[in-house]
Amino acid sequence: MGTVHLSPDYIKALENLIPDTLVVSSEKMRGLWLLLALVAVVKAERVFIGDQVIRVNVQSEGQIQLLQALESQEEWEVDFWLEPVSTELPVDIRVPRSSLSFVTEYLSVHNIPYSVVINNLQELLDEEKAEMEVNQMKERSTRSINFGAYHRLETIYSWMDTLVAQHPKLVTKQEIGRSYENRPMYVLKFSTGGANRPAIWIDTGIHSREWVSQATGVWTANKIATDYGSDASLTSLLNTMDIYMLILANPDGYAYTHSNDRMWRKTRSKNPGSVCRGVDPNRNWDAGFGGPGASKNPCSDSYHGPSAHSEIEVKNVVNLIKSHGNFKSFISVHAYSQLLMYPYGYSCRNVPHQPELDSVGRAAVQKLTSLYGTRYKVGSICNIIYQASGGSIDWSYNVGIKYSYAFELRDTGRYGFILPANQIIPTASETWLALKHLMEYVRDHPY
Repeated sequence: MGTVHLSPDYIKALENLIPDTLVVSSEKMRGLWLLLALVAVVKAERVFIGDQVIRVNVQSEGQIQLLQALESQEEWEVDFWLEPVSTELPVDIRVPRSSLSFVTEYLSVHNIPYSVVINNLQELLDEEKAEMEVNQMKERSTRSINFGAYHRLETIYSWMDTLVAQHPKLVTKQEIGRSYENRPMYVLKFSTGGANRPAIWIDTGIHSREWVSQATGVWTANKIATDYGSDASLTSLLNTMDIYMLILANPDGYAYTHSNDRMWRKTRSKNPGSVCRGVDPNRNWDAGFGGPGASKNPCSDSYHGPSAHSEIEVKNVVNLIKSHGNFKSFISVHAYSQLLMYPYGYSCRNVPHQPELDSVGRAAVQKLTSLYGTRYKVGSICNIIYQASGGSIDWSYNVGIKYSYAFELRDTGRYGFILPANQIIPTASETWLALKHLMEYVRDHPY
């Protein structure tokens, strides 16, 4: 049975059908219980029992085309975690249990070999949820946050207040606007004073299901606050520049991954004329908008939206960057694939600063690798992952922020978006070494 997606308005209509009184006939009572059951099912968290994640190591352009055709089979509801775009990269596909026989037969008929990476996605999700619940109990008793755990949006926002209270001379929390569902969007600003100083932008969690990104953002913000004064290089940086961190770049989507659908990627805006919600917030920027690598289909995970900056979450960031006017670096943190990328995504041509961006990126990755040996690839988005239009770092580069980079954090596919919490701190620690190198370079090479 396929997944049923009903709009909140439809759910409300169902609820309104339930009588205010229980003095009803037995026939009506049966109908009432059916309605109650339907509302409960619709509101329940989506499950992925028996869903598998399979990997195809693409061997030819023909196989890419066949996989792209598979992706267009909407009735099979396949979810491509890594897109079929290149023979250089594997393709990871979440296949619903109901479609497994069709998909595996399709691959077999076309002689496309595959392997099963995750046998039952729900088992990993159950483990993740159970671990979160245990951690929440511990945090309530100790009244402290565990940086090696995943947290709900409310917990992260509350922790931000704690960080500001602990470091009032360095950290402030600023609301830059509201999300589609009216959640505040908070930026942590790290500054030692001065007006409109040169600044570095870091955002995490633009795609809501990439939980290690938001968790890395929390760890990093704490690292900056606690190391100021003891780390000479970081102290020097913050004595001359400011750092802005948007840890929850897609707050509605992130909340939804905790309450309804762990695999949700997009925003939660309504799409007129469609039952499908949301826009891919990293296809919505005014940089090659609507071009290759973005979908016109509102039901697609890579839907670009009706127009550039249509999403309020994107517009809030655009407004801040433009009004500030002195950002020197723009860094966006995603997961997964272990990549450090620079512009462009919407075009495969080299940007004017490509040699410098590549050199700086490679040096940053060397720092990252030095901690645990984690291997990263470096290059332009279009050349090392896929062509993708409407991306944030293409926009930031085009508006004059030369040092624009995007990370794809751990791993390379064993767990994908369900990276175990015990990898959060190792991931954040190694990423910090690369981030720090990038920031130091920006500090030492003003333009």
